[in-house]
Amino acid sequence: MNRQEKADKISQLLEDLYPDPPIPLDHSDGFTLLIAVLLSAQTTDLRVNKVTPDLFAAADTPEKMADLSAAEILEFIRTCGLAPTKAKNIAKLSKTLVDDYDGEIPTTMAGLESLPGVGHKTASVVMAQWFDVPAFPVDTHIHRLGKRWGLTKGKNVVQTEADLKRVFDESTWNDRHLQIIYFGREYCPSRNHKFDECPICNWAMSKAAQEREVAEKLKKKEEKAKKKKKN
Repeated sequence: MNRQEKADKISQLLEDLYPDPPIPLDHSDGFTLLIAVLLSAQTTDLRVNKVTPDLFAAADTPEKMADLSAAEILEFIRTCGLAPTKAKNIAKLSKTLVDDYDGEIPTTMAGLESLPGVGHKTASVVMAQWFDVPAFPVDTHIHRLGKRWGLTKGKNVVQTEADLKRVFDESTWNDRHLQIIYFGREYCPSRNHKFDECPICNWAMSKAAQEREVAEKLKKKEEKAKKKKKN
């Protein structure tokens, strides 16, 4: 089975499991989605959804957020990973929107990526989930699944994004990246994954790839143990 055939079979399975995948981050408009996605880096969606209600109750527009200091924003998001940096970026981003965009979020990838703290993945999520422009946001989880399933040999998320865009029809990109996220959480986790029980890995992932992943995890575990012992 070649890469395209795999992608077609995976597409059908994902459509059957998640025909209308919801956006996992709570938001009310483009600005609150942008902030939620920014907060989600190295943080679970569940954690983001726990901190944003209070944050957005205090400031749910660029103008209101710009009135808060980075220190004040930090108090709301302290439990998120990289919170101090995110607080500073949210403060700068909000001021930029007020000063340069009349309080509106940019409608292009380039415009979004020009904002403080907004990278390609965050911009892609906003374009796909708010503006409904075809995009294929790839985080480390989608990167991992793409490699597991033999859809890419990409060494980074940039290469993986290009490969996935080639094998999935553009009209499906906005749903497909969400479907892969939900599938990964339910059936294909990073840790303690049983390849033979996974509805996709049990036929799409080669034995060599399985053995390689197990070996890589064992190596990382041994390196971590040595480092801990050394310290």
